[in-house]
Amino acid sequence: MQTVESVVVRFAGDSGDGVQVTGTQFTNTAALVGNDIATLPDYPAEIRAPAGTLFGVSGFQIQFGATDIRTPGDISDALVAFNPAALKVNLSRLRKGGLILVNVDAFSSRNLTKAGWEHNPLEDDTLAAWQVVKVNMTRLTREALKESPLKTKDKDRAKNLFALGMVYFLYDRPLEHTVNWLNSKFAKLPNVAEANIKALKTGYYYAETAEIFRATYQVPEAPIAAGRYRNVTGNLTTAMGLVSAAQNAGLDLFLGSYPITPASDVLHNLASMRAHGVRTLQAEDEIAAVCAAIGASYAGQLGVCSTSGPGLALKGEAIGLALMVELPMVVVDVQRGGPSTGLPTKTEQSDFNIALFGRNGDSPLPVIAAKSPADCFDAAYEAARITIKYRTPVILMTDGYLANGSEPWKIPNEADLAPIESDFRTDPEGFQPYMRDEATLARPWVKPGTPGLEHRVGGLEKQHLTGNVSYDPMNHHRMCELRRDKVDLVRQEMPPLEVIGEQSGDVLVIGWGSTYGAIRSGVDAALADGVKVGAVHLRWINPLPPDLGEIIARFDKVLVPEMNLGQLIKVIRGEFLVDAKGLNKVQGMPLNVGEVKQAILDLQYGEA
Repeated sequence: MQTVESVVVRFAGDSGDGVQVTGTQFTNTAALVGNDIATLPDYPAEIRAPAGTLFGVSGFQIQFGATDIRTPGDISDALVAFNPAALKVNLSRLRKGGLILVNVDAFSSRNLTKAGWEHNPLEDDTLAAWQVVKVNMTRLTREALKESPLKTKDKDRAKNLFALGMVYFLYDRPLEHTVNWLNSKFAKLPNVAEANIKALKTGYYYAETAEIFRATYQVPEAPIAAGRYRNVTGNLTTAMGLVSAAQNAGLDLFLGSYPITPASDVLHNLASMRAHGVRTLQAEDEIAAVCAAIGASYAGQLGVCSTSGPGLALKGEAIGLALMVELPMVVVDVQRGGPSTGLPTKTEQSDFNIALFGRNGDSPLPVIAAKSPADCFDAAYEAARITIKYRTPVILMTDGYLANGSEPWKIPNEADLAPIESDFRTDPEGFQPYMRDEATLARPWVKPGTPGLEHRVGGLEKQHLTGNVSYDPMNHHRMCELRRDKVDLVRQEMPPLEVIGEQSGDVLVIGWGSTYGAIRSGVDAALADGVKVGAVHLRWINPLPPDLGEIIARFDKVLVPEMNLGQLIKVIRGEFLVDAKGLNKVQGMPLNVGEVKQAILDLQYGEA
């Protein structure tokens, strides 16, 4: 058995092959035995793509290790392919010399044709550069379950557990966690639980007795700080961050949402938290969802709406209303490929411009971005804190990679969370609807029905202080400036930016959102090659941190990696008059470490 620091494994097959379940169970086991992890569930863009086709392939990639794991890996060490299409789609993502564990039974002439193979790659030298382990997974699963009362179709579904058992043996993983999960999940279907457990164990012992692998591997525990941890996705931690903020502020939380991939799990997770003062509404459309959230905030709750790019476009006018009536509201934008419906299951960072500028008139909003699945908790909590304190909608940006990806999350202590004061106005003395707090420019938040504080708000321009409808040009100018200045004041909440790597030198890398892991590791790799490179990662997109300009001035060149065609970079160029260069990727996949490192080297040595 060989000991290695980290491994990247990719499972791939049709959606009906249980790829996501297989990957999730492997991930949970890796986390429970003490490895650090990062995952990339890769769903097909079409929900009901024809079985066996290239565009119907579902994938799940995990990197697990004994070191600090920041990304799901650039390229796989092992590929588990359940059919010819999965092999063809993912072969380029497997390192030369890597392992292919393949289900031979799926390589029928019909499936080969649907996947575009002219010849069976298992029977020629197509795969000569890799280690190929050919297993009759379907047939062996059926044999193992021949005494089971399940139908043949249901028995065949258990082949993913057979494959998982083999991979558990390959990487010295215990079976008990998955056995316990199966017993719990199918507690009311004991025949199904028994069949799946038997398939899992049969795969494990088949790999052991048949000696199908040249070597097996052990990945030691990672040195993780003491504390209570759980494996989380970004959508789950987003929900928990919002609820924690509402609880801290003494508020109920209301979510208005219209289902949309990949944001729907925010709705699903919050719907299960009714015991914590959460109410959810699955609205008939995006506009109804955001308007309901505005109404909840007017009524004295923390109003939230969740969506993705197409939905954010539809919500634009109502978000402008929330800005104008100056009420708290968090808008969660889980970005995906676009424009239009785009690639609904694929990740992108292309909503940057619409988050900053996607409303009519001068209507700036604070915009915050999470950098990892675990960080979604902190970003959501901070977005809620700021919206309550400053009485302005806040847009929280995540993306499909963060939403569906997972990593260990250290559960925070309640005492360590920043306090949040809801601070409802109850004193009618001297009250005016648009009077302002000197420190934040926030107007009073009044619960309807508070004696002596009756007032109206709406979408027509408001007069300063009184809130009366006003068409005075100078008043309009002043109110626009006040709303702008309120957003600018959020800078006083920002700690100094952390510069990773060199504090001054040749290249500064500026990133935001889910590019954090790839940038951090890419910078480390470039530092090892002798480049004097540093990096800053922006949590706040609007307003920009007050010390960013001073940091930029300490470096000769600036690189801005983004999963779009260049959106933050235009703001950096415009604000700081610097000739920044972009690293842009819109392929439905996250940036990888090698791409970031190469872009740094190209910029430093004249290739960019």
